[in-house]
Amino acid sequence: MAKLKLTVACDKYDYLQPLREGKVQAEGIDLNLITVESGIRHQRMYHYGEYDACEFSMSSYLVAKSQDVGWFNAIPFFPRRMFTHKFCFIRAGSGIKKPADLKGARIGLRTYENTLALITKGMFHNTYNLRVTDVTWVVINRDPVGSRLPASIKIEQLEGKWRLEDLLLQGKIDAEAEPDLPEAWIRGEGTVERLFPEFEQEEREYYRKSKIFPIMHPIIIKTDILKNDPWVATSLYEAFMASRRAYDDFMQQPHRLSFAWGRSYLEQERQFFGKHPFYQGLKENYHDVQNMITFAEQQAMLARPLTVEELFTENTRDT
Repeated sequence: MAKLKLTVACDKYDYLQPLREGKVQAEGIDLNLITVESGIRHQRMYHYGEYDACEFSMSSYLVAKSQDVGWFNAIPFFPRRMFTHKFCFIRAGSGIKKPADLKGARIGLRTYENTLALITKGMFHNTYNLRVTDVTWVVINRDPVGSRLPASIKIEQLEGKWRLEDLLLQGKIDAEAEPDLPEAWIRGEGTVERLFPEFEQEEREYYRKSKIFPIMHPIIIKTDILKNDPWVATSLYEAFMASRRAYDDFMQQPHRLSFAWGRSYLEQERQFFGKHPFYQGLKENYHDVQNMITFAEQQAMLARPLTVEELFTENTRDT
């Protein structure tokens, strides 16, 4: 029997290499795994349905599901997780010492809807005494899905091509949060500073208190495919899991890692989390997903309440 041909778009992750190289196979699927950068991928999938399945913004997925958009569904494999403290930047010498100092200020985001923004706004609101209504959110791109926000949430949509880093350096915003480090920071120019100078300590403390390593993206699959071949959901889930396990095995030997103390860091990380830090499946992630729903509700992004279960295919809810 011929395998089902599917094109799946993801970012370029180390643990997907076994799947890319064909060392791991998706059962019953002739898989075309392509690399597409996140912002472009999300827009192409949502507006044009360019892929059979893809890695997709978790926050945009929540917004779409709350609006009863039904032409795709997710499996509980989460390709990207990130703490967001490290991505929050201010101008050097601004005098800002903590998030609460930003009350009444202007904070730049790529979009109000993107997942890093959702997590950052959520942690500001719930952990650092900076409510989502306390600032003006300056955004430079359009939301893939979009929400009807109340007037209490202040959004300023900029037209034209802007970079958040430039807006920060020009004094047009007071802080920024986006899923890339500013080039000025990478070059060591001394013009920008982290809002959380001891970001790793803050991120560890955030996990200790919340037991959440924030999800950024799930894998979504077109519903038409799932209606005809529901097994695709479990096949893709198992293939991604097998690729993850194969890469974990590869990392066991220190000489394979391009870090002087990479193996030591790996052991420290596993000891801190007490499990694999990139934990998968719905059972392990139920609390994390519920927290994201709560954040989205607090930020007025949802058209109706959501349950965790309805977000994932029925045959992967027991993972």
